[in-house]
Amino acid sequence: MLDSQIAKRTLREFWEQGYADAETPLTEWYNMMLKASCATPQDLKADIRSASILKRGRAVFNIGGNKYRVIVSIRYTQQIAWVRFVGTHAEYDQVNAESI
Repeated sequence: MLDSQIAKRTLREFWEQGYADAETPLTEWYNMMLKASCATPQDLKADIRSASILKRGRAVFNIGGNKYRVIVSIRYTQQIAWVRFVGTHAEYDQVNAESI
């Protein structure tokens, strides 16, 4: 189970900035992440098939039918994850997911 370092506030701030349709899928993703048991990237992929595993402990998730993206940095040994990015698919295309 990942620690509550996944800041729901960060997600809430995003949907309150004019992306109200993201509230339900982001909340569902948040709850799914809190229940995930992932000691390795492979465990995460097994629990959440839609996760894209990147280098440097990063993972990308498609949210809301691929309309939005969330990038997290995960410290698997400590079961802690930090939201590094939440945005539209177009905004995601403008960032480096491995370094943001």
